[in-house]
Amino acid sequence: MSEKVMKMNISDAEWEVMRIIWTLDEVKSSEIIDQLSERMSWTESTIKTLIRRLVDKGLVKTRKKGRAYIYSATVSENEMMYQVAKDMFSHMCDMHKGSLLIRLIKEIPLSKSAIKEIQAELNQMEQSAPEAVPCDCLHNKNKKHHC
Repeated sequence: MSEKVMKMNISDAEWEVMRIIWTLDEVKSSEIIDQLSERMSWTESTIKTLIRRLVDKGLVKTRKKGRAYIYSATVSENEMMYQVAKDMFSHMCDMHKGSLLIRLIKEIPLSKSAIKEIQAELNQMEQSAPEAVPCDCLHNKNKKHHC
């Protein structure tokens, strides 16, 4: 699933549907519609289209229970977030990833326990970290390099 998720384009609207499915685990389309029509003012047909797209992409599976269809995620929220972030970072120069992480850490709400976990991981990584991370950008002989 990781390979599929990494190459998957998912719209902001599809993320909203996925967040409901991850939160409720197994959910009827009517529950998704209730949540999103109230919160986002989307129509039932729009929401059903989003659900169908997620099923077509293999991120959501469906099963019939009586007259209702039950939807559940085929990938966890943590795995999806990890793969999307990993894909985003794969498009950046290695030299700039650290400064981006610092900026993100400053802006993201974190609990004390999460901060301690991050600190412990960084302390362990520091033991084997290089003094500098080399630039892996495409170099152009005719222009000054930006790194």
